[in-house]
This record gives sequence, structure tokens and C-alpha cells, in this order.
Amino acid sequence: MVSYKELGLVNTREMFAKAIDGGYAIPAFNFNNMEQLQAIIMAAAETKSPVILQVSKGARAYANQTLLRYMAQGAVEYAKELGWEKPQICLHLDHGDSFETCKSCVDYGFSSVMIDGSSLPYDENVALTKKVVEYAHQFDVTVEAELGVLAGVEDEVSAEESHYTKPEEVVDFVSKTGCDSLAISIGTSHGAYKFKPEQCTLDPKTGRLVPPPLAFDVLEGVEKQLPGFPIVLHGSSSVPQEEVDTINAHGGKLQAAVGIPEEQLRKAAKSAVCKINIDSDSRLAMTAAVRRVFDEKPAEFDPRKYLGPARDNMKKLYIHKIVNVLGSDGKAE
Repeated sequence: MVSYKELGLVNTREMFAKAIDGGYAIPAFNFNNMEQLQAIIMAAAETKSPVILQVSKGARAYANQTLLRYMAQGAVEYAKELGWEKPQICLHLDHGDSFETCKSCVDYGFSSVMIDGSSLPYDENVALTKKVVEYAHQFDVTVEAELGVLAGVEDEVSAEESHYTKPEEVVDFVSKTGCDSLAISIGTSHGAYKFKPEQCTLDPKTGRLVPPPLAFDVLEGVEKQLPGFPIVLHGSSSVPQEEVDTINAHGGKLQAAVGIPEEQLRKAAKSAVCKINIDSDSRLAMTAAVRRVFDEKPAEFDPRKYLGPARDNMKKLYIHKIVNVLGSDGKAE
């Protein structure tokens, strides 16, 4: 058993409370390797933003759970080296699909876990979430749960259709489970292909697809039922068209990739939404930089020469999200 406090990490309780009061959202960035982690920590340290390092079940299998623990500990020390005296860094399990996975993460030093029972019947979701909460809270680990289903594909998480969260269910769910935050479905979606072309309209000036607006009425309904309770948005990458264009210009084939407009995420960040998940944008930034190097310098074979630019491009993206979308810069001085 490893306590996250020994690693210098924090849970989400205090950072969420401050975010709700301050009208901003905490960035939750997924990572799978060293370059992504470096970019996240550099961006958070430079902007003095609290940050959530997210690890999916797939990333945990890819990177190894023991290595991830030491990477998170190293991230805290790295942040201090960069001049961030009191880093506010949370290590979070994204989309845990079983009690055993969540327990393992708690035991390995994660400071927050998500149990995703959203695909289960309501009563089974309640029972599973409650079981995880009861275990995690023994060690002061915070728990995120989910009501409603997001469409799209990300790692092992896949759903053909979204099902909006029902505001009338949230009070019962939270009171029965004791969860610390709640991920809801209001129209965001996993992956880089968040909407089908027929769901979008065409901007006559740019020729680009414009996605349908988020269901802010559902969010407002949840807020009325649970005033002041931390709400989470998954699948909130914006799929920057400049990165998509770069990928396609250098041999890629990303067709009809479309994300959540940043102005809608800014609006959400000023509400009870205090955690916004971003993964696909990082993947796109990384891939765009790597493809550019491979295309322009086909003789290059030193990983540092293509992963270095990828890291720099991701850092630029993270800073943009922190400062211009989420408003969390300067909140962890």
C-alpha cells in the first residue's frame, strides 16, 4: 500500500471547491508516456495551474502501473525544479471499469479514481460506485462517478449513442453513493470524431463542419438539483483544425474530425463544471509534430529529434487550454 501523500500528490476535494467558487475549471490531461507528462508539468508549472494527471486503464497497461507511480512522484519533484514550490498535482484513474481496478490504483498511490458504471443499470451503477467510494475514502482518495453515456471511442471506452444525464436522478445517485464528483453527459463525446457529418452544419465561410451545441439546459438542471457540487465533462477536446490540417498535409488521413468549440467549454468552465477532460487534442498535437519531422526530414531516426518537437507542441496546447479556455492559470501559486 502506497499513500499518494507520500508521493507529494493531492486529491481533488480542495481544488474542486476553489474552482467552483472561482468560476474556472481544472485541466485533466491524459498521459501515456514521458513526453506527454513533461509537457503537462511544464505547462502547469509555468502557468501555476492545478492539474490532474489522468491515466486510463489502457495507459496503465501500456506504461506499467509501477512505473506510473514513480513517474507521478517524479512529476512532483520536476515541478519543484521548475520553480513551482507547492505543486497541486492529482493522479487520477480515468474510466475505471471495476472495483478491482479502482482498488489497485488506490493501493498504488493514485489520489483520485473514477468508477464508470454508466453503462450498467441504474441500481448496479449505484452499488458499484458506493463500493468504490467506501474503499477509497478510507485512504482519503476522492471518487468520480458517471451518470449518462457519452458516445465515441477512447481506449476501451466505446458507445454508439449518447444518453443525456437525467437531472432528476442526480440527487438520489450522489446521496446513495457518496461520490465526490459527477461526470455528466450533455453532448460531449470521446475521440477526434465526436460528431457525424449529418449532425453538423457547414460553415459557408470556412467550409468546416460546425458541431451541434452542448445541452446547457441539462447542465443547468443538474446544477439546480445539486448546487455547488463538482461536475465533470468528459470528451471535451476541441480537435484543433490547425493540428488536423498539419497531420493531413504531412501524409495523414483525418477526415471530418470535429470537436467541442472552445467558447462552449469556456461557458461550462464558469459553471459548476470544475474538471474538463482533454486527451485527443494532445494526441493530435503530438502526431502533427511527429508527422512534420518525418515528412520534412525523412532521414531522421533520433527519437529526441521528433519527440522533442512533439513535447513542445503539446506544451503549447496545454498552456492555451489552461489560460484561454479553462481559466485555471495562477490558481496554484
